[in-house]
Amino acid sequence: MSSVMDEQSGMFNVQQTIGSVLCCKCGVQMPPNHANMCVNCLRSEVDITEGLQKSIQIFYCPECTCYLQPPKTWIKAQWESKELLTFCIKRLKNLNKVKLKNAEFVWTEPHSKRIKVKLTVQAEVLNGAVLEQSYLVEFTVRDNLCESCSRFQANPDQWVASVQLRQHVSHRRTFFYLEQLILRHDAASRAIRIQQVDQGIDFFFGNKSHANAFVEFLRKVVPIEYRQDQQLVSHDVKSSLYNYKYTYSVKICPVCREDLVCLPSKVASGLGNLGPLVVCTKVSDNITLLDPRTLRCAFLDARQYWRSGFRSALTSRQLVKYFVFDVESPVVEATVGGQIYALSYVQIARESDIGKMFYVQTHLGHILKPGDQALGYDIYGANVNDNEMEKYRLSVKNGLPEAILIKKCYDEQRERKKKKSRNFKLKKLPIEMDDSRGRLDPERMDNEYEEFLRDLEENPELRFNVSMYENTEYEPSETASMTDGEGAPSVPLAELLSDLKISEKEEDDDEEEDDMAE
Repeated sequence: MSSVMDEQSGMFNVQQTIGSVLCCKCGVQMPPNHANMCVNCLRSEVDITEGLQKSIQIFYCPECTCYLQPPKTWIKAQWESKELLTFCIKRLKNLNKVKLKNAEFVWTEPHSKRIKVKLTVQAEVLNGAVLEQSYLVEFTVRDNLCESCSRFQANPDQWVASVQLRQHVSHRRTFFYLEQLILRHDAASRAIRIQQVDQGIDFFFGNKSHANAFVEFLRKVVPIEYRQDQQLVSHDVKSSLYNYKYTYSVKICPVCREDLVCLPSKVASGLGNLGPLVVCTKVSDNITLLDPRTLRCAFLDARQYWRSGFRSALTSRQLVKYFVFDVESPVVEATVGGQIYALSYVQIARESDIGKMFYVQTHLGHILKPGDQALGYDIYGANVNDNEMEKYRLSVKNGLPEAILIKKCYDEQRERKKKKSRNFKLKKLPIEMDDSRGRLDPERMDNEYEEFLRDLEENPELRFNVSMYENTEYEPSETASMTDGEGAPSVPLAELLSDLKISEKEEDDDEEEDDMAE
């Protein structure tokens, strides 16, 4: 606008131009600066990286993959990660004399024990001229065990905190499921030793905070209550330092999935007069209870359960096999926790006494049909040692139901493919067996583990939080539909994960291909 006005008024307008000068060293034409030198001559005269560290030594623990941040802090960082780059820059001294513009890794072999970082810095030089320069810093990695790892290497039994996990029941199905949850979430990665004992598992940690984190994980996946104790190991009078060993006694709720529970009157009234004869259908951080005769359900958290502390009247080890002779059409259907149930009447008889027929209600009307087999609790002939059950028996006019069915039985279908392997496999924790008291029965544990695998095949909701891997040794038969157990539950291939394992031979082949490509 001003230039237009100048032209109209006839005034002379001087255009500004950027002048150039000659470098005082080499005579090259260049834009003027405070030093009157070109960039090349300025770099030859002044080195802004002088006095900055070009090489430094860092310490690395190969056991826990941590780096030492002096004086005593160990930082976990992966190779060429953002955390490792930050750690390396913080180790450099006198870096505050310049302005850091950029930092990046320069590739090196992981086994070379060298980490190279390229830094770009800026600084003011002669008469206020700003110079930017890049240089390499080499970090030499020295292996050095951290305090906890060196203590464990010297004595593997020297732990700081232990978690004693217990469940006072007659089987270990809960621990098999909990083991898969721990593997899926990598909750016991910092445990220095895992030991199996009677009615539970002991986890040993080298740090109290690791044990605290593990107990917090358990609290989120199962209803527990725990107590913390400590024992004085040593005391330094001069420095007033105390060394303790910490023990967490964790008790898991004794009510398990498929257990029959007779609720105390106070608990039943608090749940809207539920039951009181109910079936536990799921145990997570909450306990899911289902009334098999009305399809009403309720949820109890850990705090509510431990306030009353009731136990199971009958457990899964007391299940009896029944034959189903007739199934009426369902009366009502309901969905509880993602599972569909249908209320109907069925005519059944015990396998041991087929002549005695029972006409009972069941919540399995959607899956049972005449000719099937089912597992249930024989209340008619069972000797139940439960005070709440006796109180309920005396208070009911029509008496207790003769049987309560729990699940459909697939023994006949499984018998046909008994010798065939499964299409999936599970990983296991590195657990040591402590049979000092002679109470561990390997054969019984194998049978219970087989029951756990069958539960995974039958219950999709149970395997939702379990990492199941494809069994490469499994070979499906071409005549499976004709000879094998038709109708037996199995795990779909879409739910299985691939267990990636790269052999040394494959790694060598990949390296040869890379060399040829170069």
